[in-house]
Amino acid sequence: MMRAMSTLLAIAITTGVLSGLWGWVAVSLGLLGWAGFLGCTAYFACPQGGLKGLAISASTLMSGIIWAQIIIHGSALAPHLEIIGYMMTGVVAFLMCIQAKQRLLSFVPGTFIGACATFAAQGDYQLVIPSVLLGLVFGYAMKNSGLWLAARANKKSRPLSVSE
Repeated sequence: MMRAMSTLLAIAITTGVLSGLWGWVAVSLGLLGWAGFLGCTAYFACPQGGLKGLAISASTLMSGIIWAQIIIHGSALAPHLEIIGYMMTGVVAFLMCIQAKQRLLSFVPGTFIGACATFAAQGDYQLVIPSVLLGLVFGYAMKNSGLWLAARANKKSRPLSVSE
């Protein structure tokens, strides 16, 4: 009798394979590999799975990118007054959290991941957006192909019952 494959092992296998593929895709397309992994991380961390989790993760990542742009450009309006940038950061961080009242924006860490990616890329949102979104799709593929692999492997390893 075959031993059942754990879901964790199956997800680890598909994540390993697709992570290598992501690295190649990111370089080939001129994207930020690390930002793609942040998009992937957002999907894995989102408490909602499936297409709903994909939509929530995408919405929160994009909102974080927008919030980061507001901080970057708002702070630049008064560069000689650093306190303005700090105050703006505080207000925006509050808004990033309170927006979670809306279902599609309910994953607060996704919002902060999008903002952090934008800050790390020095505000280059044109590069951050495709990087995190494609990474998000890879995250969806990693987890869901792992779940599929585990279900398939465990179905084959199940012993036959008398009635079958």
